[in-house]
Amino acid sequence: QVQLVESGGGLVQAGGSLRLSCAASGRTFSGYAMGWFRQAPGKQRELVATITSGGSTNYADSVKGRFTISRDNAKNPIDLQMNNLKPEDTAVYYCAGSTLYYAPTSLRMYNYWGQGTQVTVSS
Repeated sequence: QVQLVESGGGLVQAGGSLRLSCAASGRTFSGYAMGWFRQAPGKQRELVATITSGGSTNYADSVKGRFTISRDNAKNPIDLQMNNLKPEDTAVYYCAGSTLYYAPTSLRMYNYWGQGTQVTVSS
């Protein structure tokens, strides 16, 4: 059974930082694209950042310059470093894994999902 488990969420003040990690079991994602998505209350789940099997990255405009997605296949498949957090970043953050080498932006192209970790940014 494939499982993705996120960790590192919490409550932080605006301007602060958090680092999310995603641990995988049941299969390796070292050769496949992965991503971080988020869902705020009353809103649709949206892309935050993706990374291809080769390490190429893509970010939502709202997080460019503040968030960094990285992968270390020897440890957790992917991490998300979030700096200069804003109240509008408050959401449940999900790790997602695909069976593709490139990183699609559509949620439907990701086969594996974690249960999510809450990030709350206070003003």
